[in-house]
Amino acid sequence: MLGAMARGDGDAQEGRTARGRAGAGRGASRKVVRRRQGLALTGVLALAVGGWLLSAAGGGSAPHPARSSKTLSAQVARTASRTLRQAPRGPHVAVSPTPTTAATWTTVARVYGQPAAWLRLTNGVALLRFDQRYVHLTLHAGSLDGGIKGWTYGDQITPREIHLVVAAFNGGFKLTYANVGFVSSGQAAAPLKRGLASIVTYTDGTTAIGAWGNGVPTARKTVFSVLQNQFLLIDRGVAASTVSSCVIACWGATIRGLTVVARSALGITADGQLVWAGGENLSPATLAAALISAGAVRAVELDINPDWVAGYLYVHHATGPVASPVIPGQLGIAGQLLAPYTRDFMAIVAN
Repeated sequence: MLGAMARGDGDAQEGRTARGRAGAGRGASRKVVRRRQGLALTGVLALAVGGWLLSAAGGGSAPHPARSSKTLSAQVARTASRTLRQAPRGPHVAVSPTPTTAATWTTVARVYGQPAAWLRLTNGVALLRFDQRYVHLTLHAGSLDGGIKGWTYGDQITPREIHLVVAAFNGGFKLTYANVGFVSSGQAAAPLKRGLASIVTYTDGTTAIGAWGNGVPTARKTVFSVLQNQFLLIDRGVAASTVSSCVIACWGATIRGLTVVARSALGITADGQLVWAGGENLSPATLAAALISAGAVRAVELDINPDWVAGYLYVHHATGPVASPVIPGQLGIAGQLLAPYTRDFMAIVAN
């Protein structure tokens, strides 16, 4: 049996009353290197906090980076610069609105002219795939889940991201639930626990997914942020054995106890691409199958129920980005993550 039940009907009612419906490398790598190097100290602090919390939970000690984040960042810069030099440069960030149909992978974002994000709509599931050579993930704390003080990435898309943001989507369960964890920029909003499914972002800008203490984090890198949510939905390319037999207790309490509800998840492919999946009418088994079909080898279920599942692409204009909803018929988030939001979320930002 996996962890404690997640969100309940009371939370769903609270969410519905609290929000209304929202409207249906070359130069790049240097920028992210400078940004991540500037955050390296807080990243080290985050690793220390995570290690202490892990030890307190009986998980042992956190790994120590074998090399400095500065050295790792320099290596990333050289690799990305070589990649970007091989093709003509376009605008830094170009994002397309969500297409009405996309039965096959459709390019929806380019960074310096290079394809960086793709969308596929299939069987009621919206899938977004991201190339980490050109984009990176930022974990945001919500104004209630985490609070408004001390975070590098807070309750809305920040000025440093506003002209570079490609996409954003919901985070995990409320931080008051048992099987969650949240650490970022030197702070812990919920202690990390050994074995939980973890989305780990390092100070070099790359993100990995795995079970905490068993695959992540790697000892070769410095941790900047971690979001934990339950146990792995997919591991080694195989769905968890409980996706059909233990829907409510293992994968979260739902409105009226339904097994098919709005659900979302984040996975990673064997070659390191991130894949987000979301839909309005999904079971854990359907969600896992969609991610496996997209090549995910590990995945974390994120939030569930219609009030909290939403994804956006951001089409850039001279006046700023305009959000384009990703999931057909999604209820959405008021402010579309461009305004303060109470819950944690993740953004995908161009390097």
